[in-house]
Amino acid sequence: MQENELKNLLKDFGDNVVFNQDLKKKNWFNIGGKSKVYYKSANLKELIKFLKLLNNKEKIFVIGAGSNILISDSLFDGVVIKLSKNFNRTSLLREDVIISGSAVLDNNLSQFAAKNNISGFEFLSCIPGSVGGGIRMNAGCFGKEFKDILLSIQAIDSKGNLITIPAKKVNFEYRNNDLPENLIFLSASFKGVKSNFSKINNEIDKMKAEKKENQPLKKKTSGSTFKNPINQTDKKVWELIRESVPKDTKFGEAYISSKHSNFFINEGNASFKDMKKLIDYVSDQVLKKTGIKIYKEIKILE
Repeated sequence: MQENELKNLLKDFGDNVVFNQDLKKKNWFNIGGKSKVYYKSANLKELIKFLKLLNNKEKIFVIGAGSNILISDSLFDGVVIKLSKNFNRTSLLREDVIISGSAVLDNNLSQFAAKNNISGFEFLSCIPGSVGGGIRMNAGCFGKEFKDILLSIQAIDSKGNLITIPAKKVNFEYRNNDLPENLIFLSASFKGVKSNFSKINNEIDKMKAEKKENQPLKKKTSGSTFKNPINQTDKKVWELIRESVPKDTKFGEAYISSKHSNFFINEGNASFKDMKKLIDYVSDQVLKKTGIKIYKEIKILE
């Protein structure tokens, strides 16, 4: 739709709709151009109204914490949706089951579980991002994934229809699942195991210490760039990159972390082109040197 048509259609949403919103500060890489429409949803009722009005006439992309994403410097010709604080709540359903909004940060869900003496959520303390993104990509670390604790998902489709999906109906794979791309996750229920705070907290501290030792923190990075090549080799993807690509490889201000070769960093003002060139170059070099095709873990919004 033309901008004037969209402005007229979405006039009732006030300041919650912004046209030509800069996305650069909305993601961990600090890279990106603008979105034709940026909508921060106040609540579920408003989100339903918004989607029904839009009626699939525009591309939609949901942004969470902004990790695990590389955004093009050109205009995104569609709608970027951000869920507000009304989707950022956690509560106990029963003593070992937690209901979490999709905008809740993974680390915050881990801390909520710990305070309620529920084990099984410790690994979330080391995953950047929010619950919605974690479900979308079946995020994981330290041998655990979202699928291991997930009971059900509450979602809405692009036409504003509400859906509840039991986890057992979803086919989960490593960093993937068969959930439709047009679903916006609203909340989810998770099941853990009763334990005690001290034991849970010690495990979280141990994981965080290992992460600090092996990963670049407080840098402009999206997290892991590529998936590990399951069933192709015993080696992790960072090992393949380290063996295949010179450590000082750099395009503009985009470079490979010396601490962890699967983490790519924006040194200052890297462009989308710089980072995409680095990602493609690393993928090509690994294939050339090892014969193994590696696949991106990060999502690219163009």
